Order: sequence, then structure tokens, then C-alpha cells
Amino acid sequence: MQKLNFPSYAFELKSSENKTLIFDIVRKKYVILTPEEWVRQHVVHFLLKEKNYPISLIAVEKQIKINKRVKRTDIVVYNKQGTPELLIECKAPNVKITQTTFDQIARYNLSANSNYLMVTNGLDNYYCKIDIANETYIFLKDIPQYLL
Repeated sequence: MQKLNFPSYAFELKSSENKTLIFDIVRKKYVILTPEEWVRQHVVHFLLKEKNYPISLIAVEKQIKINKRVKRTDIVVYNKQGTPELLIECKAPNVKITQTTFDQIARYNLSANSNYLMVTNGLDNYYCKIDIANETYIFLKDIPQYLL
């Protein structure tokens, strides 16, 4: 798989029926290794190892309802009160991050109401804080470190 703009991590990989699988430590199971999954797993490890978020506050492929339709967010990080703090949208490295990507995560956030958003294709990472009063994003250099 392609080198991403994240630190290198030791992933558990295995082959099954001519497919490569990667172990998702949040979902506690092997999943098919696609380019998007490669990015998602890097983000999970980044949250755990670089930002010190507890694994118990992270959900992967969490279902949410938007206009009576069920969608899946790539990653949701909750605060200690159990409400979404950070919503993350992962794309494959060959997918450009565009306004459409931000529109997608903004729609998801209408339901989640998180304070921070992250959009990444593993090569380009965008972080922002939601400015509720002005109904806009404030772009950041990074997402906050987890604080006890």
C-alpha cells in the first residue's frame, strides 16, 4: 500500500481467499484492506498513538441517520460525556479532497453535532473547528490532543 502522510505503524495483516485483510483494533476484527481502509487505519492509530485518545472513545463506521437515510461515518471520537467531539471522513489516497467532501462531512455533522472535523485522503489532511455562531469552519493546523 501507498505511503501516507502519517507516521508508520505496525499493522496486523493476513490473507484470506486471495484478499489482504487488516486488523481493526477498534472493531476488533479483520476487514478487507482497501485504499480507504488503509487511510482509516492510519487515522485510528494516529488518534491513539499521537493524540492519546482512548480507544473506548473511538467508533469506526458508526451509523447515523440523515433525512431518514442511514449513513456511516468513517470515524467518530466522543468526549467523556459520550457526545461526538470529532468527526472524521476518510477517502482513498487517489480521491481528491474537494468541496463535495466537506459538504458530505458537514451533512453528517448536522446529525452528530461534533466540535471538530477532519477530512483526509492520507496525503492531504484538513482539520477544522466548527464556528456555530458564524456557521463556518475555522481551519486548524492539527486536531487537539486528548486531555484528561
